[in-house]
Amino acid sequence: MMERPVACWSGLVAGPRRNAEAMIEGTSFGYWKASFQAMGSPCELLVDTTDAAVAREAHRLTAKEVARIEQKLSRYLDDSIVARVNGSAGQPVVLDAETSALIGLADQLFHRSEGRFDISSGVLRKAWTFDGRVCSPPRELIAMLLGQVGWSKVTWEPPSLTLPAGMEIDLGGLGKEYAADRAARLLRQQGITALVNLGGDVVATGPRHSGEAWLVGVESGRPDDEDGPGATELRAGALATSGDTERYVIVDGERRGHILDPRTGWPLRGAPRLVTVYAETCTTAGALAQLAMLAEADAERFLEKEGVEHWCIWSS
Repeated sequence: MMERPVACWSGLVAGPRRNAEAMIEGTSFGYWKASFQAMGSPCELLVDTTDAAVAREAHRLTAKEVARIEQKLSRYLDDSIVARVNGSAGQPVVLDAETSALIGLADQLFHRSEGRFDISSGVLRKAWTFDGRVCSPPRELIAMLLGQVGWSKVTWEPPSLTLPAGMEIDLGGLGKEYAADRAARLLRQQGITALVNLGGDVVATGPRHSGEAWLVGVESGRPDDEDGPGATELRAGALATSGDTERYVIVDGERRGHILDPRTGWPLRGAPRLVTVYAETCTTAGALAQLAMLAEADAERFLEKEGVEHWCIWSS
């Protein structure tokens, strides 16, 4: 159908990979590809070069920056800034400028979404296992966990954050997209043309040296492609995807994705199966994709109001 090969896919499914070391190889399409694991996701870096040394340097820069951000923001690592905040037992924590900016963005998204986007809602994962099986946790458990949720309970006086004892924050909804942006920025500074793909969140540092755009596959619900896979040209900017491709549960006979409404503790109902958004940065694209999911049945209306290019897939 297309003369040029699709470089990569937006909306890659995150999952474990036994060999976390990078595999760097040349392709017959004039770019080098590095495949690696980061932030719990399969990742790719496509470098528009015929020079293997340039490709290896691009991978080194990307992997180092992504690892730095993961080390800093992961809730799974005991020495991360997020772990320090979560263990602060009600005492204020003064954040560095980078983390403070991300918390500031999360605060904006909380208010913009009327409480639907809430980085304190991660504790609700204790009630849900999104493995495709039937799941109906006790309402008493959800009610108990909801007592530990609510960004409005947090004292945020930048750069100081005071989290009530027993509450947690989770920046997983922003970290991967932010890492993709940071890696792309470093590559641009070195004059390297590349496509960064962290688990389906994609950033292009610029068009290829030939002047051609990167061709990125997306899932599209538009009638002109019969609701099937399509592709979009990406010269610059980013694509981010939010949805329930793999992580979902069956509740009362209904498939629901892994995104929870922090106000109720239950998975969204009536949201699209998948939302992909194009924006100048991956952080912005990811935030808008998540806000669209949280808007449930009004997802497309929200994105149209934002004036961004987007793709939505709905349950049949």
